[in-house]
Amino acid sequence: MESIEAADGPAKAVDHRSLAVSVIDISSDIRRKSHNDTGVRPLSNGVLEILRVIENHPGITVADVASRLGRQLSNVSVQLRELVAAGLVTRTRDAADKRYVALHPTAESQRIKALLEGAWAEALSSASSRLLPEERDQIAASLPALQRLASILGEPE
Repeated sequence: MESIEAADGPAKAVDHRSLAVSVIDISSDIRRKSHNDTGVRPLSNGVLEILRVIENHPGITVADVASRLGRQLSNVSVQLRELVAAGLVTRTRDAADKRYVALHPTAESQRIKALLEGAWAEALSSASSRLLPEERDQIAASLPALQRLASILGEPE
């Protein structure tokens, strides 16, 4: 466990291993429990990660997607072809430099994103209704820090 020294004294120790395991378990269970009701064709975790990077960074290049995800360019290219074929991503060549290809989510991708995020939220809402009120309050209070942590982890390596 590590703790972080805050300006007003030592911070509470964080068990990063338990946090990581909990986040992975929550993510897996949310996807498993929520996907069936959306009518959306299942996407593999790898393909979904690529799609989420493109949705969060429209105009990004294939190389930048690979870098952000810490993957081989060739592997990302193969999975990207699946997304293009499914009509979820478009490739646009730069008029000035034909080697530069910008990736953009499609309207269908945005529709699916909204459906999935709504289903994920419903799965969490249903599960959290079984928590104690103070536990729900703790989760709500931690959301800004978790969002910031997600942002930091999402930075290119």
